[in-house]
Amino acid sequence: MPVPVLVTGVAGFIGHATAHRLLARGEQVIGIDIVNDYYDPALKAARLATFDGLPDFTFHRMDVADVAAVAALVRDNGIRRVVHLAAQAGVRYSIENPFAYERSNLAGHLSILEACRAIDGFEHLVYASSSSVYGDKPMGGAGFVESEPAVSPVSLYAATKRACELMSESYAKLYRYPQTGLRFFTVYGPWGRPDMAYFSFTQKIIAGQPIEVFGEGRMARDFTYIDDIVDGIVGALDHPPEPGDHRVLNIGDSHPVGLMEMIETLERSIGREAVKVMRPMQPGDVTATYADVSKLHALTGYRPKVMLAEGLARFAEWYKGYYRVN
Repeated sequence: MPVPVLVTGVAGFIGHATAHRLLARGEQVIGIDIVNDYYDPALKAARLATFDGLPDFTFHRMDVADVAAVAALVRDNGIRRVVHLAAQAGVRYSIENPFAYERSNLAGHLSILEACRAIDGFEHLVYASSSSVYGDKPMGGAGFVESEPAVSPVSLYAATKRACELMSESYAKLYRYPQTGLRFFTVYGPWGRPDMAYFSFTQKIIAGQPIEVFGEGRMARDFTYIDDIVDGIVGALDHPPEPGDHRVLNIGDSHPVGLMEMIETLERSIGREAVKVMRPMQPGDVTATYADVSKLHALTGYRPKVMLAEGLARFAEWYKGYYRVN
């Protein structure tokens, strides 16, 4: 019987898609998630319902920061590969709710590190970091490169993600097991998170409500379609570093798009025009993100395939179906 892969945050946007990809290629998957109410629990429940009837999937409702429970789950199932995606997300939310990030991101990551190090022959821990660790980096002609210093986070969320990278670096060296941190760049697509701009804009445009455009529309993001992100996650999982090594890799589209261009593309996908209210930058936001993905490409052949217009059209189609919009 194959040894299952543990996917944390499996009721989340990226965890849900990653687990389905692993199942589709014949893996056994154990998924855990606390299913909190940071955003609509009904959407998380609907994601989990897509696993119903799949014999190779097992779900445990569990707090990733519950050290004893996580350790027992890993030990009792002989788990040797983990894709750790559970975290408290949201840059702006971290300004108002800092202690949620202490438990989910810091204690949760440490809980996973401890569970993995107790397993003889542990093969690979792949975990979610974030492009936010780069801080508000000036936009130049080239993308953000992993070797650049990541020492000036502008939000608590970013600081916790950088702290997770440092914890993983120390655990890899101390306990000699391979780890890969993936710095995600603005993931979007069907089954996405309602707190993300493209999703909340869609809700408001369809409802005839104005949208708030922060940074007065001058921001840019490296929007990356969910299927491309999963390509990178699974590719990284299949290519572990040497025992004792820890690496961080960018995972993005490598094609930043201005916020106003994204909104125009979304309007075409929905078939409606947005009423826009311009607002200044919010605390914790960065001006632009831009992934240099050459390291991930060299390792796995990673190459994003879905451009923004196609990805937003797929999202709009899913949204109208899921929310029964005529």
